[in-house]
Amino acid sequence: MQSGKIGGPMVFVIFGGHGDLTWRKLVPALYSLFLDDWLPDRFEILGIGRKQLSDESYRERLRDGVDKFSPGKADPNKWTEFSSHINFRTADLEDKQAFAGIAEELGTYDEKWGTKATRIYYLALPPQMIKPVAEGLAAAKLNLDREYARIVVEKPFGHDLNSARELNVLLSNYFQESQIFRIDHYLGKETVQNIIAFRFGNTLFEPIWNRRYIDHVQITVAEKDGVGHRSGYYEHAGALRDMVQNHLLQILCLIAMEAPVSVNSDEIRQKKVDVLRAIRTILPEQVHQSAVRGQYGPGWIEGERVRGYRAEEGVAPDSPTETFAAVKFYVDNWRWQDVPFYLRTGKRMPSTVSEVAIQFRPVPHQTFPASALLDNRPNRLLIAIQPEEGILLRFEVKHPGQHMALAPVMMQFYYREAFKVRSPEAYETLLLDIMRGDSTLFMRADQTEAAWAVIEPILDMWQSVGPTDFPNYEAGTWGPEQADVLIAQDGRSWIMPTLLQCQEDLAKCRLAREQS
Repeated sequence: MQSGKIGGPMVFVIFGGHGDLTWRKLVPALYSLFLDDWLPDRFEILGIGRKQLSDESYRERLRDGVDKFSPGKADPNKWTEFSSHINFRTADLEDKQAFAGIAEELGTYDEKWGTKATRIYYLALPPQMIKPVAEGLAAAKLNLDREYARIVVEKPFGHDLNSARELNVLLSNYFQESQIFRIDHYLGKETVQNIIAFRFGNTLFEPIWNRRYIDHVQITVAEKDGVGHRSGYYEHAGALRDMVQNHLLQILCLIAMEAPVSVNSDEIRQKKVDVLRAIRTILPEQVHQSAVRGQYGPGWIEGERVRGYRAEEGVAPDSPTETFAAVKFYVDNWRWQDVPFYLRTGKRMPSTVSEVAIQFRPVPHQTFPASALLDNRPNRLLIAIQPEEGILLRFEVKHPGQHMALAPVMMQFYYREAFKVRSPEAYETLLLDIMRGDSTLFMRADQTEAAWAVIEPILDMWQSVGPTDFPNYEAGTWGPEQADVLIAQDGRSWIMPTLLQCQEDLAKCRLAREQS
């Protein structure tokens, strides 16, 4: 990453400092920023948790996380320098008196540096701990400095619309909106951010980015892994809450939003809110036509037999929790009227892949004879988010030979090939933006509530009418049959993820060469 050191002193106070998120994501990201010379010369990382740990044992645990989850193992000299800024404090976060001690320690940093440091309070905690920590910070008056105090809240932000509203009210009682960073790590991914650059930095696609030329949009976020160690959380969430309400709807907003006047954070966030508010409400009687849920059973992935969701550790044997969700949305405005947006996400899919497919309408009049159109396909734009980051455009050309025959080809751009540099991890980007005070990639209060309002009718219906066919898809498949019906009833089908499709096309080409 290109260097641009943050100026003033900074203290990262990580509540949940001994947790998995800190170990896997936060400290590895901070270490990468340190290596790239982004962190200020004067900084401290203060982990807060219930465990009794010495500073040295805490640093050893964090180094293990850096070795496992950073691009490379920690350099001994660099790690020694970086870890000298890391300390751990044991505290009961439900005891307001504990925050007085934290405030006292933070004051010592200001005294040592001779100036006030920016304080970032990162809540790497379960949702139920947001309230006591926010109240504890307020009791110790650690929230009052609007310029220097920032609070970071991880997803899930609420469990439904009412709880999200209550959480927003709680936080707004103690912090200004400019101090609150509601984090969705998906928005830190390079390709997700590039959607804005691609759409509004080029004139080529904007004239056709509307209902006249686009037939439909598909957003797929698939995971090969099962629920893993997250069953305690996942049993109360499910795929709709865990993925659609935040990750997939955020991508939909970037695809559908109107052009912002500037890259000002509130300007961009307002355009996203406009999209969410324009999404057509799904009435209770329409839920079964617009949304599908599924749960994986046992199956095979890459030749290995894997168990079903209900057999996972910590999952109820009759669990009604969905591990797959597919939803059809409409954005009711002039640009997108009657263009369907198909969203799907699931666990235990054949591969881990995230991508957006923009399917264009067929040409209005076919000039060529039927014999020339044996493999004719509409134009398609693909935005690959993971595992490969890139943009691909499918268009028609003449196949070589003496006869007129059209064939689809793919124009491909991949970050790793074009720029030959490492793309920063999502948390690196987001942590740096928090340090800068840039809230562009973070959700505003009304945005979180608007997103919950979009899926609330589906949640309510699924809650009132439990599933009768779970598990309804095998691990290692692309979801339940009903998901295919959802899109097939509109005369369409799910698009094979780009990477897999390209692999299939290459295999066909190799086979054709061998046979010739």
